[in-house]
Amino acid sequence: MLTALSIRDVVLIDRLDLDFPRGLTVLTGETGAGKSILLDALGLALGARAEQRLVRHGADGASVTAAFDLPAGHPARDLLTEQGLEAGGELVLRRVLSADGGSRAFVNDQPATAGLLKQLAARLVEIQGQFEARGLVDPSTHRTLLDSFAGLDVSVAGVRAAWDTWQAAKAAEEEAEAAYAEARREEDFLRHAVEELDTLDPEPGEEERLAESRSVMMNREKLIDGLNDALREIGGDRDVTDRLQSALKAVERAAQHAGGAFDDAIAALERALAEATEAQAALEAAGAELDLDPSRLEEVEDRLFTLREIARKHRVAVDELPVLRDQLAEKLALIEGQDENRAKLAEATRVARAEYVALAEAVHTARMKSAEILRRHVMKELPPLKLDKAEFHVLVRAVEEDSWGPAGMDRVAFEVATNPGTPPGPLAKIASGGELSRLMLALRVVLSGAGSAPALVFDEVDSGVGGATAAAVGERLAALAGDFQVLVVTHSPQVAARGHFHLRVEKEDVAG
Repeated sequence: MLTALSIRDVVLIDRLDLDFPRGLTVLTGETGAGKSILLDALGLALGARAEQRLVRHGADGASVTAAFDLPAGHPARDLLTEQGLEAGGELVLRRVLSADGGSRAFVNDQPATAGLLKQLAARLVEIQGQFEARGLVDPSTHRTLLDSFAGLDVSVAGVRAAWDTWQAAKAAEEEAEAAYAEARREEDFLRHAVEELDTLDPEPGEEERLAESRSVMMNREKLIDGLNDALREIGGDRDVTDRLQSALKAVERAAQHAGGAFDDAIAALERALAEATEAQAALEAAGAELDLDPSRLEEVEDRLFTLREIARKHRVAVDELPVLRDQLAEKLALIEGQDENRAKLAEATRVARAEYVALAEAVHTARMKSAEILRRHVMKELPPLKLDKAEFHVLVRAVEEDSWGPAGMDRVAFEVATNPGTPPGPLAKIASGGELSRLMLALRVVLSGAGSAPALVFDEVDSGVGGATAAAVGERLAALAGDFQVLVVTHSPQVAARGHFHLRVEKEDVAG
């Protein structure tokens, strides 16, 4: 509930602090005294448009602070939590308006936007004015109000869950179809690429091996000359190994009389002979292993250049070609096996849609029944409010599939015909200011348990009536005050007499 309102430099008000109790608060005073200024100030704190005219003449700026006492778990607290703002204790909304028309907003002394104030306002205060499309006049609230009146909140939650499931299934199917279409466009390319890579059959590390082989073959003459020169030096007219063998035998003969002096020399000659023999064998083996056939060089170059050309075409390294081949083959297999997957996704979408339609149709049927019940209840309230000739209607229209949504397949609208023989139309367009206010009162009495903020504000709901009708208005406002905090601007003593708390607004000149 609204507990306090502090106003600074708004129009005629320089400083005002008000505390509000529970129950029915009435504001009375002569026309032009400033009752509407209080509502304008409250609207400013609730995110209404910041107008420069609201700043008191001669002041640098204006400010309004509204404080609310809310129970734990109130929707406004949930919204604050979602926005990352402090949600405990008293809720304080503040709006500061500068003389040039700029404004700032605060929630619990934390900077906020006017948009957030409006969202909070929808959960805190319901304002029923004569000419503004707010509160019950706003068509966007009618479906929610009917559902709450009919006790359909749980059923509608089921429809919303089914809608989410259906939309998720549709999105998955559409994504798969898009991927399938793209894959189909690539199918010829994929088949050619996989066949080409299968034929080529690249191996990891093959480029390095081929490049090395090519380098060897391109230097064949140098290699042959080097091998021949080395073999000639080792062999020649008198083989090095033969000469080392002869030297070793000569030293061994002399060693018999050297008393061990030649042992190191013999060991060295034996090692040299073994190394020379091994070197000669290695040179001969290298010559035998080298494939220096000129035609082989052409084969190696063809293979190497083909691998590099295919890698450039696919914009990958040569060593990545085997992995690429597997990836392309997987895409191709996906195309070939996608029909079954697409069928499964389509079936999932069909089942989800059918579930949504079944639940939404059940809610539609319940709405149709409840719409007539709501109409009859409101009609009973109209005669005491001098609206006995009015006809109230609750229209529940099924919409086309492209307009279905989380709340179902219906568009709900409250309409009224105030004169016999005239077609019904939107509340704000058909009813006059006074009629509209009383009609809103009748609706709110019937919908007292349906989707309302804890504080209700009625602006001159008794306009143009008196006597028994004004008494009926007061009676209904007092009844609403048993469940809500109600603020009403009134000129009627029958209404004012019902108030639990009375604010009289006066305007007077002081020193000009």
